[in-house]
Formats: sequence, structure tokens, C-alpha cells
Amino acid sequence: MTEENNNEELRPSKMRGVAFPKAKYGVIVAVILIIVVNLIFYKESIFSFFK
Repeated sequence: MTEENNNEELRPSKMRGVAFPKAKYGVIVAVILIIVVNLIFYKESIFSFFK
């Protein structure tokens, strides 16, 4: 029982009230962001490839 209490309070006291999103959402957002940035920078090359 005491081990469960110790595991719950691993974050610092000021960060306990902050809700962190799940890691999988961060991975999805990162992948989408990488795709969008690459489309912006390399849109001419990508569109010339399809022509």
C-alpha cells in the first residue's frame, strides 16, 4: 500500500495540478507537424514529381 502512495507522488508539488496529455497524442501531433512542414518547404518538388 505504501508503494502505491509513493508512485503517485513522483511529480513535484507545483506540477501535480497540471494535466499532461497522453504520450500517443504527442507522437501523432509531432508526425502531423513534420508532414505539414515538409509539405510547405518542399511543395514545388512534390508537385513537380506528380506532373
